[in-house]
Parts: sequence; structure tokens; C-alpha cells
Amino acid sequence: MRIVVLNGSPKGELSITLQYVLLIRKKFPEHQFKVFNVAQEIRKLEKDDGAFKEVIDEVRASDGVIWSFPLYFLLVPSHYKRFIELVFERGAGEAFSGKHAASLSTSIHFFDHTAHNYINAICDDLDMRYVGAFSPHYHDLMKEAERERLILFARHILRAIESNAPTHKSFAPLLRSGFEYQPGPAPASVPVGDKKVLILTDGEKGQVNLERMVQKVRQSFAGQAEVVNLHDVDIKGGCLGCLLCAYDSRCAYSGKDGYMEFFNSKVKTADVLVLAGAVRDRYLSSRWKLFFDRSFFNTHIPIMMGKQIGFVISGPLRQIPNLREILEGWGEGQQANVVGFVTDECEDSVELDALLLRLAEQLVQFAVEGYRRPVTYLSVGGRKIFRDEIWGGLRFVFQADHRFYSRHGVYDFPQKRYRMRAIVAVMMLLTKIPRFRDEFRRRTKVEMVKPYQKLVERA
Repeated sequence: MRIVVLNGSPKGELSITLQYVLLIRKKFPEHQFKVFNVAQEIRKLEKDDGAFKEVIDEVRASDGVIWSFPLYFLLVPSHYKRFIELVFERGAGEAFSGKHAASLSTSIHFFDHTAHNYINAICDDLDMRYVGAFSPHYHDLMKEAERERLILFARHILRAIESNAPTHKSFAPLLRSGFEYQPGPAPASVPVGDKKVLILTDGEKGQVNLERMVQKVRQSFAGQAEVVNLHDVDIKGGCLGCLLCAYDSRCAYSGKDGYMEFFNSKVKTADVLVLAGAVRDRYLSSRWKLFFDRSFFNTHIPIMMGKQIGFVISGPLRQIPNLREILEGWGEGQQANVVGFVTDECEDSVELDALLLRLAEQLVQFAVEGYRRPVTYLSVGGRKIFRDEIWGGLRFVFQADHRFYSRHGVYDFPQKRYRMRAIVAVMMLLTKIPRFRDEFRRRTKVEMVKPYQKLVERA
């Protein structure tokens, strides 16, 4: 059988993820695996119709497709996102229709599920037969048991193709509205005081609702609220995955484009950030993905700490909970306060005016008060993953992270809580005594709530 591998790593042949695919190819020599480095060659594919056509023709002639990629900021890399956009823009979806497909990624298991949900949804939109995902830790290839698991996955995929196995669609087609937002008169604006407000958008010609929502939310702030279009920012290319930034936050693009200067002078200094974009396939645009990916020169340091963030989205966000989780996960993981989302899905201009004003009011109010809602699993889970990975095998690579984590108490391993460990050890010994254990069971609920009751009484 002929299998096309769409390699989504900007590192091309040097991709760790690709090594998983190459092992599969070696274990199944009876099948042909043709690899296209579509992420690394995205500029060529954009400009050279012949090069793009070659990839699409191979897909059309194939029996199956493997989407192979590393995890970049809760999704695929921006280069890969752009390739997917080209498929839809150039009407090449018919080449994918009916093909069996699978996705394979490597990561440290930070939001790998959202990346695979995205690819699954793209496959459903292309009318492909999505068989499943394989998402190992990047280091798993070095373990014999994990190599065996990989081969079993590959065998499962090949069997599905050989038997023309049916698959179910996991994601319904998106239903887009023809609603056109007609903003009302300029609202009573919200005084921002000494707070710096930055509105980032990727708006393009023809995106009427997005443009009008951005203008309305800008008018909602009294005083200076700067609007920056990401298309006006000098960004030469996407994150290369080179890890040059890992030691001291330098970037391979330093001195070659204006992204770092823009990010450091505009984004980092803002108190309030409004991120505005339009839904494109199952995410925002690849330009937005480029913005997120290139911010990795800050590595895993939460550089949005304390900022108030609001999202203004044009398009069917309610139909894409995966996208909302990605945006919330990014905000929480950066230790910012995600205030809320406003979309044009209400299809009522008066209501949309009110929602945008309310978002502006909350953003400023929370910035003044220094309010940040309690974090959820989206932040706590990610912080623990980064803590363990950096302290472990990645400490010598990501030394900037290590220095930050050491200074800011991120290395809060449970085994360092010596007093609590001692108390727990004594209690565990006592519960071996039947009489104590019975009394403990009887009084558990009462004793657990008692200190909280005392605090409320004193308040």
C-alpha cells in the first residue's frame, strides 16, 4: 500500500516525531511510505503551485495518510496549520476524501489531546476516515515496550486501510451564520486610568464582523487603547524548534525580524490584552498560531502573569469547544486571568454592543483590583508537567526555565513538605490500630470541616 506522511515538523528530517514514522516504515517494508516535509517547506508550497500539486497528487494516489507533527503551543506548528489552510483555500480537499488517516505526535503530554482533536476534526471536514491517534512522550521511542506499542498502532492502521474499515465522524460540520454586525453609537467608555490596554487582531479585508468588533471594543475604553494587527508585525517565519532560546531566551530570529521587539515592548508591558480573531477551519488563523509559536523565545516561563485577557471571536466558537479549551489553557498556563469571550454568535447587534462593553468594563475593573480567578486543571496540570520535565531530563537544556522555577518556588514537590510527611506517616501508623481507625472514620467529616468553620466564625 501507498502511505503518504505529511511531516509537520519545521525541522524536517531532523524531527524526533519523524523517527517514529521511519521506524514504522522499517518494520513494514512491504508498504511504501512517502514523506513530505510540508511544514519545513511551507514557503515553497505557498509560492510554487507545482510543488503543492505534487503533494496533493500523491495524497490522491495514496491508500492512507499519516499526519505527523510535534506539539507546539497546544496544537500543531504554525507551518503545518498554514498547510492545512492551503488545502482548503485551493480546493484540494477532494484528494483527501475517503482516505483512511491517523495522527502521530510527540510531546511531553501537555495538551496533546487538543492537537489530536484538531487533526481529527480536520479529517472529518475533509471527509477522511480517521482511524486514531498515537501520542507518545517524545522520549518513548527509546523504550522497547513503547516501540512495541507503536508497531501495534501501525499494524492497526494498516489493517483498517486493507479492510476498508468504516469509521465514525467525531465532529459535526460547522454551521456558519450570515449575520452582519451593525454596531450602534459609541458607548459610554470605561476609564482605564494608568492601565495599558493592547488589542491584537489578525483582521483581513472582508472580515467585516471582526473589524467592527475590534473598533467597538477599542471605543469601549476611555483613553489609549492601542490596536495592533499581526499582519503589520515583522515576522519572518515560524518557530524553528531549534531551542536556541532555551539557555538565555535568545531567538534564532534575533536581529532578523521585529517580533521580539514587538512582544517585549507591546505585549509584555500591557496590563490588559484583548485577542481578536476569526475562526478559520477549527482554530484561528495561522497568523495567530505564528504569534503564539514565536512567543516560545520565553520558553516555559509564564510571561503573561497577572495580565487580564479577553477574547473577541468572529465565528462559530460555541461549536468548537476544543478551541475554547486551547485559548483558556494558554491563558491559564501563562498565569493570566482569562476574563471572558465575546463572539458574534448572538446574532443581535444591540446585545453584541453590550457584551463588548461589559468585557471592557471587567477587564479594567479586574486589572485595577488585581483580581485573578482560581486556577483550574488547565493551569495546575500543566505547571506540574513542566515542573517535573524541567527538573528532570530537560534542566540542562532549558536553563532559563530552571533559573526561573528555582527563584519562584515552582519546584514545589510534595516530598519536600517534611512536616506534612511526618504528620501523614504518624497518622498512617495510628490507623493500623482498629479502635483509632474506627474513631477516625466516624469523625472524618466533622474534623475535616472544623478548621474552616472556625475561620468563618472569626471572619
